[in-house]
Amino acid sequence: MSVEPIRWQDNELQLLDQRKLPREVIWVRCRDAHEVAAAIRDMVVRGAPAIGVTAAFGIALAAMRGDDLRAAAEELRNARPTAVNLMWAVDRMMECSGRLQPADLLAEAQRMFAEDVEANRRIGRFGAELLGQQVTVLTHCNAGALATAGYGTALGVIRAAAESGKRVAVFADETRPYLQGARLTAWELQQDGIDVTLITDNMAGHFFQQGRFDAVIVGADRIAANGDAANKIGTYTVAVLAKAHGVPFYVAAPISTVDVATPNGAAIPIEERSAAEVTSIGGVAIAPEGVAVRHPAFDVTPAALITAIITDRGVLRPPYDESIGEAIRKALAD
Repeated sequence: MSVEPIRWQDNELQLLDQRKLPREVIWVRCRDAHEVAAAIRDMVVRGAPAIGVTAAFGIALAAMRGDDLRAAAEELRNARPTAVNLMWAVDRMMECSGRLQPADLLAEAQRMFAEDVEANRRIGRFGAELLGQQVTVLTHCNAGALATAGYGTALGVIRAAAESGKRVAVFADETRPYLQGARLTAWELQQDGIDVTLITDNMAGHFFQQGRFDAVIVGADRIAANGDAANKIGTYTVAVLAKAHGVPFYVAAPISTVDVATPNGAAIPIEERSAAEVTSIGGVAIAPEGVAVRHPAFDVTPAALITAIITDRGVLRPPYDESIGEAIRKALAD
């Protein structure tokens, strides 16, 4: 795996600090659940699947230290409220905690890590079948190895297509204000030698108009039962552009990102982040001091704008309430 975002080493969790990329490769060491929660909250690690796996290791660390598991679970759940994988992972670990020893909880977290990588590879294989032999794909934010335990969801589809011999070129939105596309997606694709072109977010409409894109593939932090999908802010704009220009818009995510308890996008909590991330770049102010700022970290793309949802259980198509329900039932049966 060319990009490794999470590793367990020397009885501690080590996270590739995504705030420093691409200029520096620095590992943050987490020795307890509090440090893990801080790393999630402060964006050392980001991306719904990666956050879930990281939180699982946080519960394992709490168990190994003999800390209060319920308090650790609560702090971890509150670190990033939109990413449903976080809640799913913590709940799974807590369900195991009553019958497993600390070493076994660590093994469970490591099992979740391996499951995520394999799920991403399945997503990649299913998604690659949707792409032609020569395609140009637009993506938004980072849904690659850095956003998961490895390989990636949206970028996993691109990787799988390239590995199968297809000629794939990627346009990456910079993704203001945190610049995940510029800092992370562009860097990650370069590591794998995949053709990538960086554009600012407000250039996407121009290139749609020029007919440059064959498909859009993005990730998701939460998918509602009706197929509405929350992803990094700006995704909805891209989906509207894709619809207007007749370009298929795909969401790639593991089935664990689906929250059947959330009926639709209106019920998804949208995290508001720091104004400083909007008013400055790299610590340099770009806006007048004291200006009012809104910073929703996510927006919701309605199911009507989504051509298909690519999961580790297959490609789901409208009507999503039916296809999602069937996929969830099969997953539970397994």
